[in-house]
Amino acid sequence: MEAESEPYVRLATLRTLHRVVADLNAARSLAGTLQAVVEGAVHGLGFDAAAVSLVRPDGDLVVAAVWELEESAMGGPSVLLGQVGSRESWDRLLGVSDHWGTLRFLPYDRGWAVASDIPRWIGDGPMPVYANDWHPADGLLAPMYSAGGDLLGVLSVDRPRSGKRPGAWTREALEMFSLQASIAIGNARLRAEMQRALARLEKEQQALRASEESFRQAFEYAPSGMAITELHGAGRGQLTRVNDALCRLLGRPRAVLRQQSFADLVHPDDRALLERTSAESGRAELRLSRRDGGYQWVCLRNSIVADAAEGPSFLLTHVEDIEDRKRHELQLAHRASHDALTGLPNGAELKARLGRRLCALPQAAAAGHQAGPAEAGHAGGGHGGTAYGSTAYGSNGHAGYGTDGFGGYPESLFGDSYRPAGGHDPETVHGHGLPDGYPAPAADGTPAGPNGCGEHVHAVVPADHGPSGELRSGPFRSGAAAAAAAAVEKGLAVLFCDLDGFKSVNDRFGHNAGDAVLVEVARRLSAAVRDGDTVARLGGDEFVVLADGIGRDEAKDLAHRLRNAIIPPMRIDGRAMRVGVSLGIGWAGCGMSIEEVLHTADERMYDEKRARGGAVRGARGERSHRRAG
Repeated sequence: MEAESEPYVRLATLRTLHRVVADLNAARSLAGTLQAVVEGAVHGLGFDAAAVSLVRPDGDLVVAAVWELEESAMGGPSVLLGQVGSRESWDRLLGVSDHWGTLRFLPYDRGWAVASDIPRWIGDGPMPVYANDWHPADGLLAPMYSAGGDLLGVLSVDRPRSGKRPGAWTREALEMFSLQASIAIGNARLRAEMQRALARLEKEQQALRASEESFRQAFEYAPSGMAITELHGAGRGQLTRVNDALCRLLGRPRAVLRQQSFADLVHPDDRALLERTSAESGRAELRLSRRDGGYQWVCLRNSIVADAAEGPSFLLTHVEDIEDRKRHELQLAHRASHDALTGLPNGAELKARLGRRLCALPQAAAAGHQAGPAEAGHAGGGHGGTAYGSTAYGSNGHAGYGTDGFGGYPESLFGDSYRPAGGHDPETVHGHGLPDGYPAPAADGTPAGPNGCGEHVHAVVPADHGPSGELRSGPFRSGAAAAAAAAVEKGLAVLFCDLDGFKSVNDRFGHNAGDAVLVEVARRLSAAVRDGDTVARLGGDEFVVLADGIGRDEAKDLAHRLRNAIIPPMRIDGRAMRVGVSLGIGWAGCGMSIEEVLHTADERMYDEKRARGGAVRGARGERSHRRAG
């Protein structure tokens, strides 16, 4: 190239460089760019052969592209494709070569520096005659670096078509070309990485879309209710997504449910349980309101869906219909605690209710706690008798699964989510027990309510004053305890009822008639008591009435009403039948045992029976009607 006039050579070289550089930037892939580099070196810079060794991720260099002007009979440099040389050998080779600016020239007499692992091909060109002639074993290398100074690869050129070692102008042109090749290779690598990243992103997006579609189908077409609840922002707790099964279960359209939260739908008595469950992944059985105004028993299972970067995102709730199972459980609990014939609470339930009302505090101490108006201890209900709930008696005389049929069910069967209808919990509202989490009783035996507050209303036997106002009977005779007891005017009355003449009815008309009489007696007793009083059947022809917040005179009036309710004839199977009743009034107080309370009322009943000349059983606990005991 230097044999021509220098201006002409420079102008032609610049045009050629412009063209080959344009080809470098036009390549669409890394492989295309590497091929453009070797072809540009051959066609644009006047060499017969060129090769590019590219640095691999492990640091070694691999022959990635070769080009020869005319393919030789021996295969040419193309046999080098794919061969690998170590980075250490290449660094040593570049170090011992002559430095021509950024280029490295290795003369043939320094061939010992080429390690055996470096790919090398020697052509069959003519041997040099003059000192500046090109020897077939000569080598000219152009290292290519990134903008950060890292080695990208090495461009090797061979056999200048002039037959001479390159002069200053050709060297400068090769330096310029290798610099542009470095930029093009770096850009090609960046494009390749971006394409791989885009391919990965597209693949991940496809997987995400497939996952979202699978979730959508699983959510929408699930046989049970599903809901998504927002955990953050202004819409915290709101239902953002519900499926058709939940809409059908609650009888509410999707648009309405998406404007509400579970807190808007839950039964008031189950709200605290919902709040505890919503705070974390968990399970709860509670009631949600339906469109028709009723409540649906459901089991909520919560799962917190979290984002790896932002933490919890939303709450996924599975809503299972457990109405049938709950109904069955309630029925089983009712059967265990209620008499099968009359539907009244049985003896075990009666004792349980008494046990929840009494504590171990002696009467003297209890009277001191109870000093003052008796009504203060009964703020829970109109007559103070709501301590036991209703008798679970329906319009047909039998308890069932309805508004007032839950009063006698043990809370342990349903866990924290159980509450009787109407919003009252017999275990907590009136202090008839110590639910889980309540503090232990104080040193004096006083049961403590929540936070240590004494919410238990002590049962104290009311004072029996004589006509002149003296304290005629009771557990206290003198001192401060007697004065405190004298101020107690109402208590827990236990009325023991034993039917008179029932055995003759049973023997004369048969057990079926006897059963019908017992059912009618149960109905009449339930109709005669106050709201909230308990009517229970101990067995046979014995019944017990619990009346809380009642005075001695009121208890006598209640006994009179009960007797008048039972005495009128009853028509059974077209025949008139009549039974009487003997009643004994006892009083329950803290410090007394359940057996002591029932025994006291039973003795009062026998006293009345003897006074009226009625039949008295000899053996304690005998029953005249064993069939439905």
